[in-house]
Amino acid sequence: MKYLCLVYLDETKLDALSRSEAAALTDESIEYDDVLRQSNHLIIAHALKPTKSARTVRVRGGRVLKTDGPFAETKEQLIGFLLINAADMDDAVAVAAKVPLARMGSIEVRPIPVPGDSP
Repeated sequence: MKYLCLVYLDETKLDALSRSEAAALTDESIEYDDVLRQSNHLIIAHALKPTKSARTVRVRGGRVLKTDGPFAETKEQLIGFLLINAADMDDAVAVAAKVPLARMGSIEVRPIPVPGDSP
């Protein structure tokens, strides 16, 4: 079964890291991606550009409304994702718990339905 792991973090925490701390965190994240790839858990993982580059789109009354920024009701922003294969939710949570950024933010784990699944 596939699971989407959404990585949330207050971007100011990343901005506050020194270059060496940021490099170490990036290296650790890449190493964990390699571990997940070798265990056949990882389908794809990617960081996202900062939220200042985001646009939020809503359609109301047939009108498209575009707003700069993510406008989530939280101090944490979506900064990346992993699409993984896991045996079940427990396995997916175990994978997510080892994502290095989980120590600074949060990882939302959501199953991806397959055709015929009920919501």
